[in-house]
Parts: sequence; C-alpha cells; structure tokens
Amino acid sequence: MEEIKNKLDLIIKACEDKKGIDLEIIDISEKSVIADKFVIVSGNTSTQVKSIADGIEKEMEEAGYGEKNFIKEGHSSGRWILLDYHSVIVHVFHKEEREFYNLERLWKE
Repeated sequence: MEEIKNKLDLIIKACEDKKGIDLEIIDISEKSVIADKFVIVSGNTSTQVKSIADGIEKEMEEAGYGEKNFIKEGHSSGRWILLDYHSVIVHVFHKEEREFYNLERLWKE
C-alpha cells in the first residue's frame, strides 16, 4: 500500500508541475483486477497532454518505477495517453476526450 501512495504522490507532483487540470484519483481495487487506482487528469492542448505524460514518466523513472512491463499508449496523438504502472493506471486526456469518454462516471458506478 505504501508503494501505491508513493506512486500517487509522484504522479500528482508531475501533474501539478505541468499544470494538469481536474486531477482525480479513483479507487478501482474492488471493481477490477487490472489496478488499484486510476488517475485521470486533463490538458487543454495535445502539447500539454504530452507534456503531462512525459513529466509523469520522468518522475516515475527517476524514482525507480520505470517498471519492466510499463505500458504507454496514445502518446503520438496526444488526445488520450495511458500510462500503466501496474497498481496505478494514469489516463491523461485532452479535455474534449475526457468529457466524451467520462471514465469517472463509468468507474464510480
């Protein structure tokens, strides 16, 4: 549990450093086996979305969480980037995609 908290602290710091908006953490531990937490954050532009994701990746790597089976999807488009750190999955959305997919509603119900 301490490892999850450490990961979340690093992710939150990176999001704040890159001016991510509407950061939300959702506990999915009792709803899914894929992870314990979802972090959802938005950017106003594709450039900002990529910058947020790159900042998270850098913070995590420097802290030793650049895990062996780390997965990154969607970076080239900059509209919805997924960063999978096993126990924590980060969704970095362009604000329009976030409104459309509305993962918060899906995972909170």
